[in-house]
Amino acid sequence: MSTTLVPFADVDRLFRSFWDAPVPAGSVKGFAPAADVAREGDDLVARFDLPGLDPENDVTVEVEGRRLVVRGERKDVRDENGNGRRFREVRYGSFRRTVALPVAADPSAVGAGYDAGVLTVTVSGVYAGTSPTRIEVQRAA
Repeated sequence: MSTTLVPFADVDRLFRSFWDAPVPAGSVKGFAPAADVAREGDDLVARFDLPGLDPENDVTVEVEGRRLVVRGERKDVRDENGNGRRFREVRYGSFRRTVALPVAADPSAVGAGYDAGVLTVTVSGVYAGTSPTRIEVQRAA
């Protein structure tokens, strides 16, 4: 599963893109962790809800040109030998979330930390010098 986010380009599309399309029958099921992507000064800060994961073994953060890619897997390690019924709302499987960057990021400018089930990825300086410039519209003669 993959979702590309273009922060601040189209707010409605941004929020709708957080939810992946339904998984076709017969394909590998996964999940899309909730994400919060924001511009903080010249930095992009992306937070992903990933409770119950081991960030060192189950999560990968990469920069691919103008994309920040977070992928991983939530493994179901519970014993299936229970005699009762099970109601499950927690989704298991692999995930991949992609965030579009305004410019290619230097991998040394990317930092990631995991605390209380939240993965926070900061891409430092990715918005430096990207403020909009107004262009004058000329009237036809």
